[in-house]
Amino acid sequence: QVQLVESGGGLVQPGGSLRLSCAASGRIVSMNAMGWYRQAPGKQRELVASITSGGAANYSDIVKGRFTVSRDNAKNTVYLQMISLKPEDTAVYYCNAQIRPSWFGGPRDYWGQGTQVIVSS
Repeated sequence: QVQLVESGGGLVQPGGSLRLSCAASGRIVSMNAMGWYRQAPGKQRELVASITSGGAANYSDIVKGRFTVSRDNAKNTVYLQMISLKPEDTAVYYCNAQIRPSWFGGPRDYWGQGTQVIVSS
């Protein structure tokens, strides 16, 4: 079975930085696009950033210029480097990956359990 595990969240002051990691494990034939979503209390889950298997990234306008998504295919890991964090960045951040787990099926979406990011003084 495929699992995604996020790490790197925590409490940080406004203006601070965090780097989130998401590592995929299990049977992985191929890993396609990966992305980061977040969900603030009482809000809908929203896309933060995504990255293709070839390394092309896109960002939500509200984080563009502050967040950087990257991946290490050899480690089946995607990262989200966050700088200049603002209180409105507070949310649970979720990792998503499109993974083909078998030679006999197509890719499917997998989600991590989420990691909490709190930006507060």
